[in-house]
Amino acid sequence: MQPLFFALMAFLSTLAGGFFSLHHYKRLHYIMSFTAGVLIAVSFFDIIPEIFSIVTQNNLDVTYPLLAIVVGFLMIHILEKYAAIHSSHESEYADHRHPHVGIISTSGLVFHSFLDGVGIGLGFHISPHIGLIVGIAVIAHDFSDGLNTVSLMLVNKNTRKRAMQFLLADALAPVLGVLSTFLFQIPENALSLYLGFFAGFLLYIGSSDLLPEAHSKHSSLKMVGLTIAGVIFIFIVTRFT
Repeated sequence: MQPLFFALMAFLSTLAGGFFSLHHYKRLHYIMSFTAGVLIAVSFFDIIPEIFSIVTQNNLDVTYPLLAIVVGFLMIHILEKYAAIHSSHESEYADHRHPHVGIISTSGLVFHSFLDGVGIGLGFHISPHIGLIVGIAVIAHDFSDGLNTVSLMLVNKNTRKRAMQFLLADALAPVLGVLSTFLFQIPENALSLYLGFFAGFLLYIGSSDLLPEAHSKHSSLKMVGLTIAGVIFIFIVTRFT
Protein backbone atom coordinates (compact mmCIF):
# COMPACT_ATOMS: atom_id res chain seq x y z
CA MET A 1 0.00 0.00 0.00
CA GLN A 2 2.94 2.40 0.49
CA PRO A 3 3.64 2.92 -3.23
CA LEU A 4 -0.05 3.65 -3.85
CA PHE A 5 -0.10 6.16 -0.97
CA PHE A 6 2.78 8.11 -2.53
CA ALA A 7 1.14 7.87 -5.94
CA LEU A 8 -2.02 9.38 -4.43
CA MET A 9 0.04 12.21 -2.92
CA ALA A 10 1.64 12.81 -6.33
CA PHE A 11 -1.87 12.89 -7.83
CA LEU A 12 -2.94 15.59 -5.36
CA SER A 13 0.31 17.55 -5.80
CA THR A 14 -0.14 17.64 -9.59
CA LEU A 15 -3.75 18.78 -9.28
CA ALA A 16 -2.72 21.51 -6.83
CA GLY A 17 -0.13 22.85 -9.28
CA GLY A 18 -2.63 22.79 -12.13
CA PHE A 19 -5.36 24.57 -10.17
CA PHE A 20 -2.84 27.18 -9.05
CA SER A 21 -2.01 27.85 -12.69
CA LEU A 22 -5.69 28.08 -13.65
CA HIS A 23 -6.47 30.43 -10.77
CA HIS A 24 -3.61 32.75 -11.67
CA TYR A 25 -4.14 32.59 -15.44
CA LYS A 26 -3.83 36.38 -15.84
CA ARG A 27 -0.34 36.11 -14.42
CA LEU A 28 0.56 33.19 -16.65
CA HIS A 29 3.69 34.93 -17.93
CA TYR A 30 5.09 34.87 -14.38
CA ILE A 31 4.25 31.18 -14.03
CA MET A 32 5.88 30.42 -17.39
CA SER A 33 9.06 32.22 -16.35
CA PHE A 34 9.26 30.13 -13.18
CA THR A 35 8.40 26.82 -14.84
CA ALA A 36 10.91 27.42 -17.64
CA GLY A 37 13.60 27.46 -14.97
CA VAL A 38 12.05 24.36 -13.41
CA LEU A 39 12.11 22.36 -16.66
CA ILE A 40 15.67 23.32 -17.53
CA ALA A 41 16.87 22.60 -13.99
CA VAL A 42 15.09 19.21 -13.87
CA SER A 43 17.09 18.21 -16.96
CA PHE A 44 20.46 19.25 -15.54
CA PHE A 45 20.05 18.52 -11.82
CA ASP A 46 17.76 15.47 -11.90
CA ILE A 47 17.51 13.58 -15.18
CA ILE A 48 21.04 13.91 -16.62
CA PRO A 49 22.77 12.97 -13.32
CA GLU A 50 20.46 9.94 -13.13
CA ILE A 51 21.57 8.97 -16.65
CA PHE A 52 25.24 9.09 -15.63
CA SER A 53 24.45 7.09 -12.50
CA ILE A 54 22.76 4.34 -14.54
CA VAL A 55 25.57 4.35 -17.12
CA THR A 56 28.25 4.06 -14.43
CA GLN A 57 26.49 1.34 -12.42
CA ASN A 58 25.81 -0.80 -15.49
CA ASN A 59 29.01 -0.08 -17.43
CA LEU A 60 27.05 1.32 -20.40
CA ASP A 61 28.19 3.59 -23.23
CA VAL A 62 27.12 7.16 -22.40
CA THR A 63 27.11 8.10 -26.10
CA TYR A 64 23.65 6.67 -26.71
CA PRO A 65 21.86 8.50 -23.87
CA LEU A 66 23.54 11.72 -25.03
CA LEU A 67 22.32 11.08 -28.55
CA ALA A 68 18.86 10.49 -27.07
CA ILE A 69 19.00 13.99 -25.55
CA VAL A 70 19.63 15.48 -28.99
CA VAL A 71 16.93 13.31 -30.56
CA GLY A 72 14.42 14.36 -27.90
CA PHE A 73 15.24 18.04 -28.43
CA LEU A 74 14.96 17.82 -32.21
CA MET A 75 11.89 15.57 -32.26
CA ILE A 76 9.72 17.89 -30.19
CA HIS A 77 10.96 20.79 -32.34
CA ILE A 78 9.98 18.94 -35.53
CA LEU A 79 6.60 17.83 -34.18
CA GLU A 80 5.81 21.31 -32.92
CA LYS A 81 6.65 23.04 -36.19
CA TYR A 82 4.91 20.36 -38.24
CA ALA A 83 1.71 20.80 -36.24
CA ALA A 84 1.83 24.58 -36.65
CA ILE A 85 2.86 24.71 -40.32
CA HIS A 86 0.21 22.21 -41.42
CA SER A 87 -2.61 23.90 -39.57
CA SER A 88 -4.98 26.35 -41.21
CA HIS A 89 -4.19 29.00 -38.60
CA GLU A 90 -1.30 30.92 -40.12
CA SER A 91 -1.59 33.80 -37.64
CA GLU A 92 -1.21 31.32 -34.76
CA TYR A 93 1.86 29.85 -36.38
CA ALA A 94 3.34 33.34 -36.70
CA ASP A 95 2.77 33.62 -32.96
CA HIS A 96 4.40 30.18 -32.47
CA ARG A 97 1.26 29.03 -30.66
CA HIS A 98 -1.27 26.42 -31.67
CA PRO A 99 -3.48 23.96 -29.70
CA HIS A 100 -1.73 20.96 -31.29
CA VAL A 101 1.59 22.22 -29.92
CA GLY A 102 0.17 22.23 -26.40
CA ILE A 103 -1.22 18.73 -26.81
CA ILE A 104 2.08 17.34 -28.09
CA SER A 105 4.03 19.01 -25.26
CA THR A 106 1.73 17.96 -22.44
CA SER A 107 1.43 14.41 -23.76
CA GLY A 108 5.16 14.06 -23.16
CA LEU A 109 4.71 15.38 -19.62
CA VAL A 110 1.94 12.85 -18.98
CA PHE A 111 4.22 10.02 -20.10
CA HIS A 112 6.97 11.33 -17.84
CA SER A 113 4.52 11.39 -14.91
CA PHE A 114 3.69 7.76 -15.68
CA LEU A 115 7.38 6.91 -15.35
CA ASP A 116 7.48 8.88 -12.10
CA GLY A 117 4.98 6.34 -10.81
CA VAL A 118 7.11 3.54 -12.21
CA GLY A 119 10.04 4.99 -10.27
CA ILE A 120 8.04 4.98 -7.03
CA GLY A 121 6.91 1.40 -7.55
CA LEU A 122 10.36 0.09 -8.47
CA GLY A 123 11.90 1.99 -5.54
CA PHE A 124 9.63 0.22 -3.06
CA HIS A 125 10.34 -3.09 -4.78
CA ILE A 126 14.03 -2.53 -4.01
CA SER A 127 13.57 -1.30 -0.42
CA PRO A 128 11.18 0.87 1.64
CA HIS A 129 13.96 3.43 2.15
CA ILE A 130 14.60 3.92 -1.56
CA GLY A 131 10.87 4.01 -2.27
CA LEU A 132 10.41 6.71 0.38
CA ILE A 133 13.15 8.90 -1.13
CA VAL A 134 11.80 8.53 -4.67
CA GLY A 135 8.23 9.14 -3.50
CA ILE A 136 9.11 12.39 -1.71
CA ALA A 137 11.07 13.63 -4.72
CA VAL A 138 8.17 12.88 -7.09
CA ILE A 139 5.62 14.61 -4.86
CA ALA A 140 7.89 17.65 -4.55
CA HIS A 141 8.24 18.22 -8.29
CA ASP A 142 4.76 17.08 -9.37
CA PHE A 143 3.37 20.44 -8.23
CA SER A 144 5.53 21.93 -10.98
CA ASP A 145 4.29 19.26 -13.40
CA GLY A 146 0.74 20.48 -12.81
CA LEU A 147 1.85 24.06 -13.40
CA ASN A 148 3.62 23.07 -16.61
CA THR A 149 0.71 21.03 -17.95
CA VAL A 150 -1.86 23.79 -17.58
CA SER A 151 0.56 26.54 -18.66
CA LEU A 152 1.51 24.75 -21.88
CA MET A 153 -2.11 24.05 -22.75
CA LEU A 154 -3.36 27.57 -22.11
CA VAL A 155 -0.47 29.42 -23.70
CA ASN A 156 -1.01 27.38 -26.87
CA LYS A 157 -4.65 28.50 -27.04
CA ASN A 158 -6.32 25.34 -25.78
CA THR A 159 -9.55 25.70 -23.81
CA ARG A 160 -9.62 25.56 -20.02
CA LYS A 161 -11.72 22.39 -20.30
CA ARG A 162 -9.08 20.66 -22.39
CA ALA A 163 -6.35 21.90 -20.06
CA MET A 164 -8.25 20.32 -17.17
CA GLN A 165 -8.54 17.04 -19.07
CA PHE A 166 -4.79 16.87 -19.58
CA LEU A 167 -4.18 17.93 -16.00
CA LEU A 168 -6.30 15.01 -14.81
CA ALA A 169 -4.41 12.65 -17.12
CA ASP A 170 -1.10 13.97 -15.77
CA ALA A 171 -2.30 13.54 -12.18
CA LEU A 172 -3.51 9.96 -12.79
CA ALA A 173 -0.35 8.91 -14.63
CA PRO A 174 1.80 8.26 -11.49
CA VAL A 175 -0.94 6.05 -10.05
CA LEU A 176 -1.03 3.99 -13.24
CA GLY A 177 2.78 3.92 -13.25
CA VAL A 178 2.88 2.43 -9.75
CA LEU A 179 0.30 -0.21 -10.68
CA SER A 180 2.26 -1.13 -13.81
CA THR A 181 5.34 -2.09 -11.76
CA PHE A 182 3.50 -5.16 -10.58
CA LEU A 183 3.42 -6.33 -14.22
CA PHE A 184 6.86 -5.48 -15.71
CA GLN A 185 10.27 -3.92 -15.15
CA ILE A 186 12.21 -1.50 -17.39
CA PRO A 187 15.77 -2.60 -18.36
CA GLU A 188 18.41 -0.13 -17.18
CA ASN A 189 19.82 0.47 -20.68
CA ALA A 190 16.35 1.30 -22.03
CA LEU A 191 15.69 3.59 -19.06
CA SER A 192 18.86 5.60 -19.73
CA LEU A 193 17.75 6.17 -23.32
CA TYR A 194 14.29 7.26 -22.23
CA LEU A 195 15.73 9.66 -19.66
CA GLY A 196 18.01 11.16 -22.30
CA PHE A 197 15.13 11.62 -24.72
CA PHE A 198 12.99 13.30 -22.06
CA ALA A 199 15.84 15.58 -20.94
CA GLY A 200 16.08 16.88 -24.50
CA PHE A 201 12.30 17.28 -24.57
CA LEU A 202 12.30 19.37 -21.38
CA LEU A 203 15.23 21.49 -22.50
CA TYR A 204 13.40 22.39 -25.69
CA ILE A 205 10.10 23.19 -23.98
CA GLY A 206 11.78 25.33 -21.34
CA SER A 207 14.20 27.23 -23.57
CA SER A 208 12.34 27.44 -26.89
CA ASP A 209 8.69 27.62 -25.83
CA LEU A 210 8.18 28.90 -22.30
CA LEU A 211 10.99 31.45 -21.99
CA PRO A 212 10.38 33.24 -25.32
CA GLU A 213 6.62 33.25 -24.76
CA ALA A 214 6.92 34.53 -21.20
CA HIS A 215 9.13 37.44 -22.28
CA SER A 216 7.35 38.23 -25.56
CA LYS A 217 5.16 40.94 -24.00
CA HIS A 218 6.11 41.18 -20.33
CA SER A 219 9.89 40.99 -20.17
CA SER A 220 11.32 42.31 -16.89
CA LEU A 221 13.99 41.66 -14.29
CA LYS A 222 11.29 40.15 -12.06
CA MET A 223 10.63 37.48 -14.67
CA VAL A 224 14.33 36.75 -15.04
CA GLY A 225 14.41 36.37 -11.26
CA LEU A 226 11.49 33.94 -11.38
CA THR A 227 13.35 31.77 -13.89
CA ILE A 228 16.37 31.73 -11.59
CA ALA A 229 14.04 30.92 -8.68
CA GLY A 230 12.72 27.92 -10.63
CA VAL A 231 16.27 26.67 -11.11
CA ILE A 232 17.09 27.14 -7.43
CA PHE A 233 13.86 25.40 -6.39
CA ILE A 234 14.69 22.25 -8.34
CA PHE A 235 18.31 22.36 -7.18
CA ILE A 236 17.11 22.33 -3.57
CA VAL A 237 14.52 19.59 -4.23
CA THR A 238 17.04 17.30 -5.93
CA ARG A 239 19.73 17.85 -3.29
CA PHE A 240 17.62 17.50 -0.16
CA THR A 241 15.05 14.86 -1.19
